[in-house]
Amino acid sequence: MKKPIYLDYNATTPHDPEVIVAMRPYLEKHFGNPSSSHRYGIQARNAVENARGQVASLLNCQPDEIVFTSGGTESNNYAIKGAAFAFRDKGNHIITTQIEHPAVVEVCRFLEEHGFKVTYLPVDEFGRISVSDVAKAITPQTTLITIMHANNEVGTIQPIEEVSKLAKGQGIVMHTDAAQSVGKIPTDVSVLGVDLLSVAGHKLYAPKGIGALYIRKGTQAKKLFHGAGQERGQRAGTENVLEIVGLGKACEVAKRDLEKNISHMKAMRDSLHNGLRDKSRDIKLNGHPEMRLPNTLSLSFLAMDANMLLSEIKDYVAASAGAACHSGGVEISYILRAMNIPIEWAKGTLRFSTGKMTNEREIEKAIEIISDAVLHIRQKEEKV
Repeated sequence: MKKPIYLDYNATTPHDPEVIVAMRPYLEKHFGNPSSSHRYGIQARNAVENARGQVASLLNCQPDEIVFTSGGTESNNYAIKGAAFAFRDKGNHIITTQIEHPAVVEVCRFLEEHGFKVTYLPVDEFGRISVSDVAKAITPQTTLITIMHANNEVGTIQPIEEVSKLAKGQGIVMHTDAAQSVGKIPTDVSVLGVDLLSVAGHKLYAPKGIGALYIRKGTQAKKLFHGAGQERGQRAGTENVLEIVGLGKACEVAKRDLEKNISHMKAMRDSLHNGLRDKSRDIKLNGHPEMRLPNTLSLSFLAMDANMLLSEIKDYVAASAGAACHSGGVEISYILRAMNIPIEWAKGTLRFSTGKMTNEREIEKAIEIISDAVLHIRQKEEKV
């Protein structure tokens, strides 16, 4: 059986061939510890610093503002806990949103258990926050604002630049989880104006288990790990040279091909949307129609069971559901709930996400498979 058509790039991405080539020598030959002073160590250390420069170039920052981590979750933990505890003497209030990734939400809940107060801002029907709501939520105790750059389910892009200006004017640290946006849209930290930005390697064609945190010079963040002095004393533990090299190369490729990839992913996404809309009735787009990641398509099929639809297509198309059905009813994604998507629409939500490897033939075939599955399920339900 042929492999299913992959339309779940927001979940994870394949390794870019150039990334594999860059990594191979550090898997097969170059095994040195970057902390060692001999040739093996120097070779590894140079590879790490080269990768740091590649990540910094994509984000338009200085290399010494990049700390390598194990992924987006660690980067978010480091940023949020680090800033919260660093400024605890100043205040204990954090502002975030109701649609953050669990790697942010769960950190905020942990901090609530340790004396911090967290405001979870609502979003509109497109999944976008209001800057005025952020301004109203600020108190003299507010020390940190953490808002994702782009949502993982519906792709909506948040007004990070405006929020950052607001935060800066109040002396508040600004963090953004950019796991979904890095490599898909511009993530220039000088434009975004953030103090902290999280990167996840496996969302931009690098390996799983590697990420980075941008820490603007002068920004205080208490470190998570204690040990030796790796990463300029900011993140203890022997560096994952193999995957750091992979992340660096992925960032270099992402910067080089950004505009081309944006155009391609958007064309594939829109072709899928238009094809499904033409062949199926009662379809609703979730997320902002314009201020949205170029690869992300969240669609609700009226009165459909998302998991039944996924089951119907799983051998042919790989996608994600926005709702889960249980014996007691339907569990709707908290992101769709925050957007106030009616349950009759929300329960039939699938997320499709295209990538730079997606091609037109795959999209044409996916349209046929998905629309046929929708028709088949509806016909069965009408007979009952």
